[in-house]
Amino acid sequence: MSVTELRFTANGLQLAGRLYLPDRAGPHPLVILSHGFSALMDMGLADYARVFQAAGLACLTYEHRNFGASEGSPRHEIDPWQQVADMREALSYARSLPDINPERIGLWGTSFAGGHVLVVGALDRRVKCVVSQVPLVAGYDTLRSWVGDAHWDKMQARFAEDRDARYRGEAARVTRPARPGDQTSEWVSAIGAEALYPNEITQRSLELLGSYEPAGFIARIAPTPLLMILATEDTQTPYAGQRTAFELAGEPRQLLLLNGRLPKPTAR
Repeated sequence: MSVTELRFTANGLQLAGRLYLPDRAGPHPLVILSHGFSALMDMGLADYARVFQAAGLACLTYEHRNFGASEGSPRHEIDPWQQVADMREALSYARSLPDINPERIGLWGTSFAGGHVLVVGALDRRVKCVVSQVPLVAGYDTLRSWVGDAHWDKMQARFAEDRDARYRGEAARVTRPARPGDQTSEWVSAIGAEALYPNEITQRSLELLGSYEPAGFIARIAPTPLLMILATEDTQTPYAGQRTAFELAGEPRQLLLLNGRLPKPTAR
């Protein structure tokens, strides 16, 4: 089995990626794997890719724009629709690769990118299957649950201040998605990623998250097969909303429930 570092063009930027090929002869089916909110490619994606690779599937992982070794600015800004557009470019790139079967490419996304695969799976019939793990399905509800009702108006004021500051040509304001002692920090520590994790996003990333609603696309995924993997005690991307969104999906669909809870970020 081989692993190759690579770069590919997505909407005018060079994104860093990694291609995993199985030992058997091609052309191979391929899974594109994409990480969640503020996470880097090296924060656990390889573990999933190696499992798929051992099962005979090729895998393509990549770094989101504005993060890690990928190009883009402002650094650490997370725009969901730019990431959706980049995922579709990753699909085009994967279809051009030698020894890859362009008619057998699926998407796997976790958390924030779990929402992206729902959107792309609905919009792009080149996708042949969708795996959405603990996905963001309702940006507004999720952000409000992070911030809390008592701090919601203050957060909206910060968004407005940031917009005005950008118009004046000032640098993007930044915040930390993980803080000492919270569950996000515990997760980063548990996977040994303290030296990798940037722990910085732009303020606008949170505003953009709050306007992103992947659940509105889920009914359009069928007839592409869909697997949703949910953690029943998830508070980062709340389980109740995910379960409601799954019920909107057409067949073929499958739901896998895991007992567990993911870390809840602190949005301040």
